[in-house]
Amino acid sequence: MKKALITGVTGQDGAYLSKFLLGKGYHVIGMIRRSASSDVIGERLRWLGILGDVELVDGDLLDLASLVRLMSTHKPDEVYNLAAQSFVATSWHQPILTGNVTGMGAVNMLEALRLTHPEGRFYQASSSEMFGKIQAEKQAETTPFYPRSPYAAAKLYAHWMTVNYRESFGLHASSGILFNHESPLRGVEFVTRHITDGVAQIKLGLAHELKLGNVNATRDWGHAGDYVKAMWLMLQQDVPDDYVIATGRTVSVQEFANLAFAHVGLKAADYVKIDAARLRPAEVDVLLGDASKAERKLGWKAEVQLEQLAAEMVDADIARYQRKAQ
Repeated sequence: MKKALITGVTGQDGAYLSKFLLGKGYHVIGMIRRSASSDVIGERLRWLGILGDVELVDGDLLDLASLVRLMSTHKPDEVYNLAAQSFVATSWHQPILTGNVTGMGAVNMLEALRLTHPEGRFYQASSSEMFGKIQAEKQAETTPFYPRSPYAAAKLYAHWMTVNYRESFGLHASSGILFNHESPLRGVEFVTRHITDGVAQIKLGLAHELKLGNVNATRDWGHAGDYVKAMWLMLQQDVPDDYVIATGRTVSVQEFANLAFAHVGLKAADYVKIDAARLRPAEVDVLLGDASKAERKLGWKAEVQLEQLAAEMVDADIARYQRKAQ
């Protein structure tokens, strides 16, 4: 039985990846940072019905000793580093924390693997936010990066350090440059889930408006359940490499809102209000990924269409509020 260690196991991607790997017969070990909210920390795993199937262990990206101990104890075949301070807006308010966790945390994972279990395979969760102020109409692996937030800069450091450990020490270390990927498990602070949660509340009469920031920003949105398959495929390759994972379709925040409202028979224009407080200090206007390399080398291609994704998220949020009312 193969063993996989996942950091960020209680997040959206960690939960979907855990379910995927369990389906492949893996023993899944999830690293969690001990906190006073441990009673609710596994809610996403519980939502997918797999909380009891994942071995949860204590560790912290900022504590190299804990990572060395985990690697030495479990000797995982595959390590997926998904943990990060992952909310872009927060990174302007907490740039040092973001740099430490999102940037240096990845290097701590790489160093722990190098020191104790260098034969293990490593996946780094890189981000399309690294492209930032885009240098090409469609962004591929060779497109220059131009990060526009502390989060993106921290991700870029982690990305290049993954390349460096691969080239310097021969680690099987790959990065997935994932474009935006959503699901019913997305945090409500992210714009897609903020929209679908708002639509659910409005449909059920719990709210009367939805506040958004820059509705003209466009993103390449896919389903997290699709994207975790790409993570796994990268670590099955003989040669490690970096891959853009995207749908190749970009739509605006406004268009996503239109889809979500239309799913419940409403018009976004009747409820959306622009809130200047939600605007970013530096905006990433457009992201559009070119995943042709992943399709060619991994045999991966996005399956869930945006319309399906929006509908699934709205339905899940409506169901959540209906359960609360019972």
